[in-house]
Amino acid sequence: MTSAVAFPDEVVTSAYVRYLAVPGLSGQIALITIDNGLDHTRPTTFGPAGLANLAAALDAIEARSPTVSAIAVTGKPFIFAVGADLSGIGLVDTRDKALQISRLGHHVFRRFKDSPIPTFAFVNGAAMGGGVELALHCHYRTLSTGTAAIALPECFLGLVPGWGGTQLLPNLIGADGAVTVILDNALNQNRMLNAGQAAKLSLADVSFEPADFLERSLEWAASVLSGATTVIRPEIDRGDAWTFALDRGRALVDAKLHVAAPAPYRALELLELARSGTEPDQFLAGTAAEDQALADLLMSEELRAGLYSFDLVQKRAKRPVGVPDSKLARPVTKVGIVGAGLMAGQLALLFARRLEVPVVLTDLDSDRLDRGVGYVHAEIDKLLGKRRVSTDKANRLKSLVSGSLTLDAFADADFVLEAVFEDMAVKQRVFAEVEAVVDPEAILATNTSSLSITEMAAELAHPERVVGFHFFNPVAVLPLLEIVRGAATDDVTLATAFAVGKALKKSCVLIRDAPAFVVNRLLTRFLGEVITAVDRGTPIEVADRALEPLGLPMTPFVLLQLVGPAVALHTSETLHGLFPHRFGVSENMRRLVAAGKAGVYIWDESGQHVDPEVAAMFAAADAPMTADEVRGAALQALAEEIALMLDEGVVAQAQDIDLCLLLGAGWPFHIGGVTPYLDREGISEKVTGARFHPIGVASVPTSASMTP
Repeated sequence: MTSAVAFPDEVVTSAYVRYLAVPGLSGQIALITIDNGLDHTRPTTFGPAGLANLAAALDAIEARSPTVSAIAVTGKPFIFAVGADLSGIGLVDTRDKALQISRLGHHVFRRFKDSPIPTFAFVNGAAMGGGVELALHCHYRTLSTGTAAIALPECFLGLVPGWGGTQLLPNLIGADGAVTVILDNALNQNRMLNAGQAAKLSLADVSFEPADFLERSLEWAASVLSGATTVIRPEIDRGDAWTFALDRGRALVDAKLHVAAPAPYRALELLELARSGTEPDQFLAGTAAEDQALADLLMSEELRAGLYSFDLVQKRAKRPVGVPDSKLARPVTKVGIVGAGLMAGQLALLFARRLEVPVVLTDLDSDRLDRGVGYVHAEIDKLLGKRRVSTDKANRLKSLVSGSLTLDAFADADFVLEAVFEDMAVKQRVFAEVEAVVDPEAILATNTSSLSITEMAAELAHPERVVGFHFFNPVAVLPLLEIVRGAATDDVTLATAFAVGKALKKSCVLIRDAPAFVVNRLLTRFLGEVITAVDRGTPIEVADRALEPLGLPMTPFVLLQLVGPAVALHTSETLHGLFPHRFGVSENMRRLVAAGKAGVYIWDESGQHVDPEVAAMFAAADAPMTADEVRGAALQALAEEIALMLDEGVVAQAQDIDLCLLLGAGWPFHIGGVTPYLDREGISEKVTGARFHPIGVASVPTSASMTP
């Protein structure tokens, strides 16, 4: 089968064939090595030309079939294959082309399943998407214990595993395991399986150490072929267990997305279809349904937005815009952290683990200081207990983290980060005291979430070395780091800050000093509209669920509970003082904070409920809004605020806004962060008179035809 679709810029994967004699086997094993000719930083993928090369390799092997006892496929060092070549998706502008791509992958991979010659997948490294599906089509699988990333991430991007994955996986490991891999892992920030987890799920028949993986795999294949080794696989329950698994999958998809994205629901339909098994007719029916689902989804706006998001996270986040030359960065050999609270402890642990340099916490209170250092040491012990670090590494990390009641401990620090109370006067005093003891070239960073970097540095002798370094909580989980340039911040300071952020394995975005920066400014405006709706008399539950069609990671009032009402109120008051016409301050929020409430909800054995004490204390006007009205007001407010931020030059482009929401607030890939969604819904033009992106960016090309 050939395809009329071609990707002009495809990094073509070759399929090299070697014929190997293995002791104890009369015929040869034809070993296909799939390799795109690049190192592990550019994993092997399949575009139309790569699939054609794999098919040609099978043609050549089958021509020698009398002398071939088995066909095996493996990858280049550290990489098996990571699926379809997504770089060409933008060229797919008709449903017919989408259908051709789906059918081509099925046609080539099915040859491994239908081969009269036994087929083996020697999974020697990272396997994702189509790479996993290729392995599933083989009759037998070996796995390197060094493999750190195995996944079917398609639903994360807005697709389904469309080259046999939805049909083969549940029939190999059971429907519950398939729901975990295809839905649960994908929708939880694209979580990966390691080799041990994959083996436990029975994704592989046997595992071998990396050092002699190929040799052991060949020996094992020979023993299977000779009958010396019998492969026994778990029996698949296609009755109640299958039903329970799909019910679990549907519940988790509903909880995550509220029907906001089509792909996971199509995956559930395909998993139900797989219940009938993988005999030839049943398998063909299942893969034909995959073809139709993949063609539909490839032409969906959600998929184009998902690929836009993926590109931001994989490329723009690794090459931040507007950053000074990295050669200007100064080395950091010691870090000081002012404060010893929970956030400071999280930061100390991160710096110690990633930079492996001494980290000193300071505080005025010895008990608080001891708790801060103790927290870091306890977290290191947890890592040791989980075998994330060795005993030697744990002891080394503990020795790096210490505390001091005086700032003199910072005298030889190259980088000092303050994480004290969010008050301008307090932070200015801290920096003045730190500046008096540190080296003139030491960088002074602040973890402020909303205060002006310029004002904070104004009274210092060297304001040029002050930079915003805004992390998101929990520090170990959320990858965003907003690096904020004050009016006086120089290029050396900025280059050093980005170098440190990169070493911390954070995705850094350059922000111009502006109130609340990006994430907090947008979330405060967004949340403010929802709170205003409640103030007007809209029931809390109605206002809170109004945004469900976006598929956000949590509702606005659950987010409020996570952030803390006092912090949210402080930020809204700060922004109200600067932009009174756009940011209000809710008297109900003030009542909530004064009452010491953690939020509007309480949880018990029956679920989530509005706290009756909160409902009683809230005052409301007699002008309730519908859910549609609340959603419209919140989205229009976001569009207005984003346009203003771009006009102010807070970030370079709308892409940076989206990157911040994706990585700092966990907003969904399928809406593209937010600006592609605002474009798609017509809100951008309604509010600002223009789209944030040209048509075709994060959307289906205008020439696309939806005709089957």
